[in-house]
Amino acid sequence: MSCTRSSSAEPDHEHEHPREARPIEAKRLTKRNHYEEIALQIRRQIEDGRLKPGDKLPSTREISEQFGVGRSTTREALSALKAMGLIDIRQGGGCRVAAAPPDPQRAAPEAAGPPELLSLRDGRKTLLELLEVRQTLEVSIASIAAAKRTAEDLAALRALLKEMEAGIGDDIEGERTDLEFHMLLARATRNEIMISLFASITGQMERAIRDIRRVELYASRSVARRLYEEHSAILEAVAEQEPLAASLRMNEHLAHVERMLLRHL
Repeated sequence: MSCTRSSSAEPDHEHEHPREARPIEAKRLTKRNHYEEIALQIRRQIEDGRLKPGDKLPSTREISEQFGVGRSTTREALSALKAMGLIDIRQGGGCRVAAAPPDPQRAAPEAAGPPELLSLRDGRKTLLELLEVRQTLEVSIASIAAAKRTAEDLAALRALLKEMEAGIGDDIEGERTDLEFHMLLARATRNEIMISLFASITGQMERAIRDIRRVELYASRSVARRLYEEHSAILEAVAEQEPLAASLRMNEHLAHVERMLLRHL
């Protein structure tokens, strides 16, 4: 995640609203890893009208310099603000205050914990059930994919795994390649009902945990590296057409991810 526009050939939406980035007021922090405090300071400026709907925020680099923190800390703060519905983050970069920020009187109390976790705790039972169903379904998907995969499936999975390795430490790219890897496995089953079930269950779950996934799983290079290795192990079992090994590797991978997520529920 970044508020700096990438060099890719994305449509330049800036010309639709040609205004400069709105400066933010930053009280420099004295402690490390205070993304909650950064999110709180920006949130207050939105709620009291100093930052207005549609205002463009400074780049990730500029915000980091103002607060005196690293860019990963700033990205975590932006994830929290996005989860609260206070900012929009466009594809390719660029952060703006959301068109209709939530009513501050209805906002969750600050003492309740990091803001991006509040919605997860509210829907804890549903999320746990989704995780349980997903694990059962994906273990079966891995086993069937190992039995039915084609050379074309393997080529697509191996190409994606290279992209995953290249994107280690990039939260947005890590999320994209992770989700696509699992979808490619589902398609390798050649079972339309299973593909549809997987897309439905995963879609619901990913909407619930997207922001915390980015912070906890992909922004950390060490965690992202381990996830890459787990996906590699799944792929090798599928390539060797070993259904039992593929299902075991998938079960280990999903159990690891679930343990990290459950720390926040």
